Amino acid sequence: METIVMKFGGASVATPEHFDKIADIIVERAKQFKKIVVVVSAMGETTNQLIDLSRKVNPNPPRREYDMLLTVGERISIALLAMAIAKKGGEAVSFTGSQSGIITCNNHSEAKIINVRPHRLHRCLESGKIAIVAGFQGVSETGEITTLGRGGSDTTAVALACALDASFAEFFKDVPGVFNEDPKKNPDAELYERLSYEEALKIVLNGAKILHPRSVELARKNYLPLHVCSFIDGGQKVGTIIHELALLPKIETLYEIL
Repeated sequence: METIVMKFGGASVATPEHFDKIADIIVERAKQFKKIVVVVSAMGETTNQLIDLSRKVNPNPPRREYDMLLTVGERISIALLAMAIAKKGGEAVSFTGSQSGIITCNNHSEAKIINVRPHRLHRCLESGKIAIVAGFQGVSETGEITTLGRGGSDTTAVALACALDASFAEFFKDVPGVFNEDPKKNPDAELYERLSYEEALKIVLNGAKILHPRSVELARKNYLPLHVCSFIDGGQKVGTIIHELALLPKIETLYEIL
């Protein structure tokens, strides 16, 4: 297990203090894995604030300019996280979606990833540095900045993990895994330690916002194990592992590591 992809959503980077906390998690993971790619969302409510700002200027903004504006949020996050890791003594380099080789179709606001060419990430990882990637965004074949729609950072993480032949992708949430009910509403909700891709897809398609369905489907097609855990406890608890039954030996190794 040489390479992993770690994804942190908006709740995990909501404040400057949050960056400090997740930098600790990343530096700790770097002791276990040789190559680490971190995909980050925009801070807290930044995306919503940018959407509101755009609508105050133009209730129906041009889609190209809308994407150009929204991608600012993730660029803030990747730079701040690289700074936080540097403070911990680690070496990290931030990359936008286009710099990371995320190639999409031309459909602004709801673009689909059609190819991944992570040449710059390979060079970064080979040099022993951590790669910090802006989620939710890419570049079209005509060179236009695009966004992947809500939840697109999950798809970014899985697409990169597949392209980089990562051992697994893990998602850090404000809950310790996938539950049968919302644990914030029901403290007795049951945590699923293991789910098949089909079981996970059923859960997210039924409205659970733990992962974007496109990311689970992409992981299923590429037999990529997914690990859902909490940034609050530093990812110390196992959480939920989503996998194919045929990959059980690999999953058991993952359990031992985590």
